[in-house]
Amino acid sequence: MAVEYIAGYKLSQTTRFISDSKYSIAFSIFAGGNILLVLSSAILCAIFAPAAAGSGIPEVKAYLNGIDAPNILAPTTFIVKVLGSIGAVAGGLAVGKEGPLVHTGSCIASLLSQGGSKRYGLTWQWLRYFKNDRDRRDLVTCGAAAGVSAAFRAPVGGVLFALEEAASWWRSSLLWRAFFTSAIVAVTLRVALSSCKGDNCGVFGTGGLIMFDMGVISTETGLLELVPVIILGTSGGLLGAFYTFLSGKVLKTYANWHAKYGLFGKLFQAFLVALITSVLIFGLPWLGACTACPTGITHECPSNGLSGKYKQFTCQSGYYNDLASLLLNTNDNVIRNLFSTNTEGLYHYSSLAILLCSSFFLALITYGTAIPSGLFIPVIIIGAAYGRLVGWFVRSTTQLQTFDEGIYAYLGAASLLGGSMRMTVSVCVILLELTNNLLTLPPTMLVLLISKTLGDLFNHSVYDQILHIKGLPFLVEKPEPYMKHLTVMDVCSSPPMTLSAIERLGNIVEVLKSTDHNGFPVLEHSSEVPKLHGLILRSHLLVLLQKRESDYNSADFAKPGSGKSRRIEDIQLQTEQMNEYVDLRPYTNASPYTVVDNMSLAKAFSMFRQLGLRHLCVVSTTPKASPISGILTRHDFMPEHVLGLYPHLRANKWNRLHTKSSVSDVFVS
Repeated sequence: MAVEYIAGYKLSQTTRFISDSKYSIAFSIFAGGNILLVLSSAILCAIFAPAAAGSGIPEVKAYLNGIDAPNILAPTTFIVKVLGSIGAVAGGLAVGKEGPLVHTGSCIASLLSQGGSKRYGLTWQWLRYFKNDRDRRDLVTCGAAAGVSAAFRAPVGGVLFALEEAASWWRSSLLWRAFFTSAIVAVTLRVALSSCKGDNCGVFGTGGLIMFDMGVISTETGLLELVPVIILGTSGGLLGAFYTFLSGKVLKTYANWHAKYGLFGKLFQAFLVALITSVLIFGLPWLGACTACPTGITHECPSNGLSGKYKQFTCQSGYYNDLASLLLNTNDNVIRNLFSTNTEGLYHYSSLAILLCSSFFLALITYGTAIPSGLFIPVIIIGAAYGRLVGWFVRSTTQLQTFDEGIYAYLGAASLLGGSMRMTVSVCVILLELTNNLLTLPPTMLVLLISKTLGDLFNHSVYDQILHIKGLPFLVEKPEPYMKHLTVMDVCSSPPMTLSAIERLGNIVEVLKSTDHNGFPVLEHSSEVPKLHGLILRSHLLVLLQKRESDYNSADFAKPGSGKSRRIEDIQLQTEQMNEYVDLRPYTNASPYTVVDNMSLAKAFSMFRQLGLRHLCVVSTTPKASPISGILTRHDFMPEHVLGLYPHLRANKWNRLHTKSSVSDVFVS
């Protein structure tokens, strides 16, 4: 609603001055409003919560894979994500609110799972039962499903999104929990919509749970009609892979820019992107031709309102500018216009080509800016423009008249989503719920399968690429083929830092300060050969040091919430205290997961990922040797680490293509 009101007011004022032929004032209002909104969003992200920038889906996906990146689900990130996404979307940028809503839902779930926030005075004791890794991951998964359900008004699609894309570990009990969460979202939306009848809430109050209703249309599919569908799927896969490749290059460039110029670089980039977007959206409609309004239509033509298929722009009465209808509009209305059926010839092919090129360019330069930004909507617009262009060509040059141009736009959007995001089931259901058109299911499934399969031949999905660029050690589902030829000791670092069962506090402090490891083997020296007693976590050692003279309870050792991590630098011990001893055995995990030092790396990888481990102890098979040979963490399983140690494994071209360790290698070869 906030986006609708802000963007609607900005567009209404712009349209009013255009109608009065005051073009300079109209552009000043349009560009000035966009720049102000975008800069406000960028300032919030750059200063208060850098983790709120971007889509948020890769970060949520990383968290559910076992990666605790700093502040990705913190309360501050949640607040900035909400406010920043309003500014970015209302500012007219080529971004969507879907990714930020997924991140927002996950932040709310994380806040609940950690019992609230002591910092902001929001705590609930009954939520302390969820302060463990498994329950917290389950809640965040449900939050991600709720975000998709709210963004697309697609409750079933939200559940499938959490299953297919977000969660790394899935159980039947989690399925009904995510379903329950999405059902609550659907009911809440329905109640909210019932109080928004009429125009009280803008577009939010229209259409029920269906955002882009395509109506009743013919979708009879013969053998010949499958040819353009296959072409759409093939082209969508290639275009999606190319978009992913280019976006990776742009993201790396932006990351270097931000690292070099800091806060100024982030704000200047946001200003520049907002200015370029405003110039293109306001200027390109001048290239469009004025077309006479068709007869016998129910819509207002020409329209000077906030939305509509027939924008008057600078045309005389009785004429409309089709390019203005596609550009000088909110993103939701652009998609609604492209998906519209029974509107053959409404948009000229040149206007569709301009929309395709400009949307592709703006989507590339926008993502990576220090603002909350979703990828779904820009990709849907690009794919829909491309699909409608293909539909115009097929219907005007062949006898294939079964599919409407709006159906081609819909299938084009599906193909590009499959080619860039590599999701099939969830995207299929989301699109069906968005458009209320179950009859398009067979061609939708076909284009998604083709585009995903073709895109996978070239590179990873756009979300996986973002994970790689951000350096988040995401573990894929299966080990790489070359891991079968290595053992765990081939990738293990030097022997780990160990602690004695009864250890001096000074030694503990020294070990914690000299390393950044989060797990330490505890050895017992009661016999001639030391024995492995277990594993103790850094966080538990910090609790022991911080509350060394107090009584402990289970809550002290519970996983801290976002932004609450303890640090060794915050603990001060006196000289005499450094010589005191502590018995670590009561606080040690006496049964950690272990593997022998000659185990296959592929087997260890499968065990590590399937069990959701953070540490895997490697024990020695040699008698009278040290009981612990090393500790495996997720870093040791990453292809970058393994191939860095054994570069000859990437020499084969098939291995290079299969591991996709470098996107540029595939495109250059």
